[in-house]
Amino acid sequence: MASHSTSPRRGRRGRLLALAIGLAASSVLLGACASGGGSPAASGEAASYGDISVQYSWIKNEEFAGEFYAYDKGYYDDAGFSEVTGVAGPDTGVAKLLSGSVQVALSDAASVGAAVAEQDAPLKIIGTTFQKNPFTILSLQNGGNIETPEDLIGKKIGVQDSNASVFKALLAANGIDESELTIVPVDFDPTPLINGEVDGFMAYLTNEAITVELSGYPVTNLAYAENGLPYVAETFTVTDQYLAENKDLLKAFLIAEIKGWTDVFQAGTTDTVDVVVKHYNDSAAAGDMTFGDLDPEKTAKAIEAEKLLISTDETQENGLFTISDDLQKQTLASLKASGWDLKASQLFDTSIIDEIYKEQPELKDYLP
Repeated sequence: MASHSTSPRRGRRGRLLALAIGLAASSVLLGACASGGGSPAASGEAASYGDISVQYSWIKNEEFAGEFYAYDKGYYDDAGFSEVTGVAGPDTGVAKLLSGSVQVALSDAASVGAAVAEQDAPLKIIGTTFQKNPFTILSLQNGGNIETPEDLIGKKIGVQDSNASVFKALLAANGIDESELTIVPVDFDPTPLINGEVDGFMAYLTNEAITVELSGYPVTNLAYAENGLPYVAETFTVTDQYLAENKDLLKAFLIAEIKGWTDVFQAGTTDTVDVVVKHYNDSAAAGDMTFGDLDPEKTAKAIEAEKLLISTDETQENGLFTISDDLQKQTLASLKASGWDLKASQLFDTSIIDEIYKEQPELKDYLP
C-alpha cells in the first residue's frame, strides 16, 4: 500500500535555490533515474510506477485533504505506485525538485516563476489545486484595519522570511516601495498581530485568518488575489526532464489526486475533518512541525474556505487542477507586475491534465 512520510520546515522560496540550480544539470538527471521511473503496463497488466516523493508546501493539515483521501481510499495504489512519500513542509519544493530529492512539489506560481525568470530553472507547472492565490495581509479591524494596498504605507507588517519574496511581489504589483513601510520578521504564529506588535500579518485566508477570527478578533483581509496577484497556488510542479520522461506516471498520479480531491467535495465536512486530524496526528507523531492540536471547528471552516479557492466556474466546466488560458494570462500578468516577465510556455505545461479530461470526462464531475 502506498504510504506517506514527513520532513520538517519550508521556505516559500528556498534559500538554497541558486546552489540547487547550479547543480541542476546533473542532479535532475540523477533524480529522474532514482525513483518513479516505472513504465506503463503492457496490455492487460497493472501499471507499476514504483516510488515517488511529493513535497508539500505546508504542514499536514486540511491543505492536503485530497492527498489524504488518495492514501486512505487506495487511489495511489490503484494508479500503480508502491509508495507515495508525502514530505511535510513548509517548503516551496523548488530546490528539492532541482536536486532530484522529490519528483513533484506542491508549490506556488511566484516561487516557481521567480526561479524560472531569475535563474532559468527547468521547471513546469502541470496543474494547480488553488485557482486563486490564498495569501492575505491580515489585520485587526480595531488595529491596522488594512483594507487597501495604500493602507500598508506607514504600517508595520509581519512577514515570514520564507514569504518575503511573495510580499515584495505584492508591493511591486501595487507600486509601493519597501521604504514606505516597516517589514517585521515573524514566524507563522499570528500572536504578534493579536498583541499589537505589528499592524498587519502575512497569512493564508484558509489558515491564520480563521485562527485569529475564531479567537474573538474581528479581522480585515487584504487578499492578494484581489489586489494585483491573482496567481495560481498549490501548483503541481515538476522539472522539465521529469515531465518529458514520466508522462504516463504523472498522468496516473494526477488521476489519483483528482479522485482524492473529488472526495473532499463529495464527503461531508465532518468526515473530512476526521481524515485531516488523523493524518495531522500521524505527522505530529513522526516529529514534524505542527501547531498543537487541530481545532475541529477551525479545520472545518478552513476546508470550506479552500473549496472556494478550488471550485470556480472554470473548474466546474473544465475539471479540477486545470489552468485555463485566461488564468495563465492572469498569473503571468501578476508575475510581470512583480518583475518576472515570462511566457506561458516557460511556466506552464497543461498537456497531461488536458489529456486526462479528454479521455475521462467523467472525472470533471467532482461536485456532489
